[in-house]
Amino acid sequence: MSRQERPSGERRARGAGRSRSSVKSVLAGYRSHHLKVAKDSARRLWQAPVASVMTWAVMGIALALPVGLLLLLASLQGVSAGWESAARVTVYLADEVSDTGARELQERVSGRDDVAEVVMIHRDEALAEFRAESGLADALDYLDENPLPHTLLVTPVDEARTASGVDALAGGLEAESQVARVQVDLGWLQRLAAMTDLIARAVWVLTLLLAAAVILVIGNTIRLAIENRRDEILVAKLVGGTDAFVRRPFLYTGAWYGLGGGVVALLILQLSIWWLNGPVRELAVLYNSDFALGGLPLDGAAGLLLVAVALGWLGAWLAVRRHLDAIEPGEIAGA
Repeated sequence: MSRQERPSGERRARGAGRSRSSVKSVLAGYRSHHLKVAKDSARRLWQAPVASVMTWAVMGIALALPVGLLLLLASLQGVSAGWESAARVTVYLADEVSDTGARELQERVSGRDDVAEVVMIHRDEALAEFRAESGLADALDYLDENPLPHTLLVTPVDEARTASGVDALAGGLEAESQVARVQVDLGWLQRLAAMTDLIARAVWVLTLLLAAAVILVIGNTIRLAIENRRDEILVAKLVGGTDAFVRRPFLYTGAWYGLGGGVVALLILQLSIWWLNGPVRELAVLYNSDFALGGLPLDGAAGLLLVAVALGWLGAWLAVRRHLDAIEPGEIAGA
């Protein structure tokens, strides 16, 4: 019985080996065909340089515009974050508050979770500074008493340096019985936040519209390529070519178009930032600012190329799905 089992076991081993080798050969053939189709698609693009360059230029401009606006928005948000970090609440105490009461209030306010620092300006220090800077020293000598109150300069923590955070802090300070008035300019913070949000929404709307335009451009280009290769597609279907086989060259063509458009977009962005940064820095110096346009980081550039390739592939896939099914071998018989 063992002699009878041995040949069957050997047959199973040989069958498993053949199965593994057949899977490897199928994968190797699949990979080889993809490489061949990708190279052939790239060669066809280089054989029509004018049309390819024009398509790449259109895609590059459509991709560079929203990305450039997003970079500008990121730079503006960095500047606004610096402005928000300088937001400070000025608290004027009542005239009858003594030095001890002012110190106690300073310690109490310092203990709040949304407060990073509290600086107290004594009324005598404020009067001395006003006397030195106003040029009204002679007139101030006629005053019987100091009319200025104690003042607290309250700096919120990073998390509270927003319009809503500063508003909440100001409301809490106004509730103190020793506080006469709280001064904080929330208007410019609210206007800045509203403008930034409006610009961000507009940029994203523009991005979606231009992405749709890129897909339409690629789709129209692939449609023309399908029409030019109609006879080749008919022959491939007649000899048993599957839909995936016929579809694959056009998908690679769309991906190559996307990659070329992404490269053009990167070049446009780098040249634009280099050309604009000089005047921008000169203008920033006039306003005592270090503002400068930020370039696209390495991961951002890689992301842009991936998005461009994805858009090219998607546009090609939509065009192939719509137009390739209309080409059937029956057209030859009917002709």
